[in-house]
Amino acid sequence: MSDLPEGVAVRPYEPTDADAFWELKRGFELGIGEGTGGDDKLDTYEAKLTDDYRERYLSWVARCTTDDPGCVVVAEAEKGEDDTEPSLAGYAFALPEEMTFIWDAAVLNEIFVAPEFRGTGVADALMQAVLDHARSQDLPLDRMVLDVDEANDRARAFYDRYGFDHWGELVARDL
Repeated sequence: MSDLPEGVAVRPYEPTDADAFWELKRGFELGIGEGTGGDDKLDTYEAKLTDDYRERYLSWVARCTTDDPGCVVVAEAEKGEDDTEPSLAGYAFALPEEMTFIWDAAVLNEIFVAPEFRGTGVADALMQAVLDHARSQDLPLDRMVLDVDEANDRARAFYDRYGFDHWGELVARDL
């Protein structure tokens, strides 16, 4: 796996990351609908990104990271001389240990890297951080599971490199 670019470090999520984290979460959600489904899929994911959803999601992240520090990690990138604030290059979110009984395993809920940092080793560093965190959890079964769209070739290739195997099929329906 590749090294991180200079000026990028992976660390646990902190509450002060909320605004930058939300921008990455938006990219994650919009990426789900883009290129892996028709316009209706993109519209569905875009429509849920309301202020209320933002508030509820960030509140959930705060609860998760309070209950299980390290379940959310971020890749922080130093900005250039013109900007003083660091920015986030990506994040990974493994569900907290108390939720491992959902799939009898550690669950990689989300991993996302900003487009300008793709192919730089950031995703590898984030994956390693969540795998390390998952190994620290008391799991019913020693495995990690995730949901990936079969049309998302880039993500599937990434997970293949890490030895993820097809384990079944997730099906869904509207309520």
